[in-house]
Amino acid sequence: MLGLPKGSLEESTKNLFAKAGWKITTNARSYRPSIDDAELDGRFIRAQEVSRYVEHGFFDCGLTGFDWVQENNSDVIEVCDLVYSRASVMKSRWVLCVPEDSPIKQAADLAGKRVATELINTTKRYFAEKNVKVEVEFSWGATEVKVPDLVDAIVDITETGSSLRANKLRIVDTLLETNTKLIANKASWANPAKRRKIETIALLLRGALEAETKVGLKMNAPKKALDAIIKAIPALRNPTISPLSSPDWIALETIIDESVVREIIPQLKALGAEGIVEYPLNKVVY
Repeated sequence: MLGLPKGSLEESTKNLFAKAGWKITTNARSYRPSIDDAELDGRFIRAQEVSRYVEHGFFDCGLTGFDWVQENNSDVIEVCDLVYSRASVMKSRWVLCVPEDSPIKQAADLAGKRVATELINTTKRYFAEKNVKVEVEFSWGATEVKVPDLVDAIVDITETGSSLRANKLRIVDTLLETNTKLIANKASWANPAKRRKIETIALLLRGALEAETKVGLKMNAPKKALDAIIKAIPALRNPTISPLSSPDWIALETIIDESVVREIIPQLKALGAEGIVEYPLNKVVY
């Protein structure tokens, strides 16, 4: 039984599973997905709740943020990191924010004031560790608009910071960094058959994420240019080299970061490579 995050991460999670090899389908009002694997069943629920249901054993494993594992103080196995979101492959941060023109410069300046957040327990621990007494209240959403009229500061999640800048907010401190994790129930992890399945899911999801920033590259090249071409290619591993029917030519294939392809292809062409083909990848498994 698999716990899947409902809401902002739902579509990106389904897309990630699709690249990993599992097709997850839902309808607009259903929380019970259909998964094309007879060994898997699942539910979509809010990410805030996944770790509690994994800990209690309703889910054998699930995907949720590190922030909610910490917030719920859930006793679970952290199987692997899966750094992805609805917008990018960056980690997110929970940050303490105040209006740009606020005189508050540090957490201590909020003594006796009010802070709004969805991350109640983590925020209370943060101020307790600093020995700063504040009133922490739960925010049901639209947290950015509550300062300065309703509260003195907020603790909110940000990925790029664009929403904070749009609302003229300034970051005072970072409480924690977070990303999606695959977590497992302890009893399920101790079950050999379930553990093998969970480890398979982890392996293929990590492979799918690795592939998102990489591409395959293959080409034909004159054998005399081999050394120069190998130096020009920042290969994930040593490139695969195969002979061609002509003894003076070889075929090369490798995996590289997509971001450098535009720099590499002109160099390869100048070194005599021909038939250069770039192709997308579904999974890269080390």
